[in-house]
Order: sequence, then structure tokens, then C-alpha cells
Amino acid sequence: MPIHYIYLILAVTAETIGTTALQASAQFTRFWPSVLVVVAYALAFYLLSLTLRYMPVGIMYAMWSGLGIVLIALIGWLVFAQKLDLPAIIGIALILAGILVIQLLSDAGHHS
Repeated sequence: MPIHYIYLILAVTAETIGTTALQASAQFTRFWPSVLVVVAYALAFYLLSLTLRYMPVGIMYAMWSGLGIVLIALIGWLVFAQKLDLPAIIGIALILAGILVIQLLSDAGHHS
């Protein structure tokens, strides 16, 4: 697997941890979850900066945010018992489809 995909996967993981901790921080009123938010987002942005060596910002950001949306929706459903109705599920599936189109069919994912 190319290193930029590893950076991107780690950045998505860090962002997902940070966003989950954001929910757990109770609007920054709980200390340790709040610290985790800041550390996880700092790590995510650092890893994204490494990814930018290999990928254009628009493509990288679309993949990072799209995968983050999907994972956070899944965590919200599994951990925080947040409901997903059919339109939400269809929207999430379309986000995944967009990421697959970029990866499988587009040449825009690499610097020229």
C-alpha cells in the first residue's frame, strides 16, 4: 500500500477518534475527552499535511471528510444510539460511492 494511503487512513482514524471524543467531552466540560479532541485533531492535520506531498488537496480532503463522515455516522449509531433513517443511509452510501469513483476511475488523485 502506498505511504500516502497509510497517512490518509491514519488521519481519518485520528479525526474519527477526535470527533468521537468531542461527543464525549460534553461541549468541552470534561477534561480528558477535551484533551483527546485537541491531540487527535492535531495528529489528523499533521498526517494530512504528509498526504499532501502525494495527493492534491481537493481529492485528499474529499476522501478524508467522506470517510470520516461514514465512520462517525457508524460510531454514532453503534456507540451513541443515534438513529439513521433511510435517506441518511442512502446519503452515506452515495458518499462511499463517490470515494470509490475517485479511487477506481479518476486520475485526479495524484500530483502531476
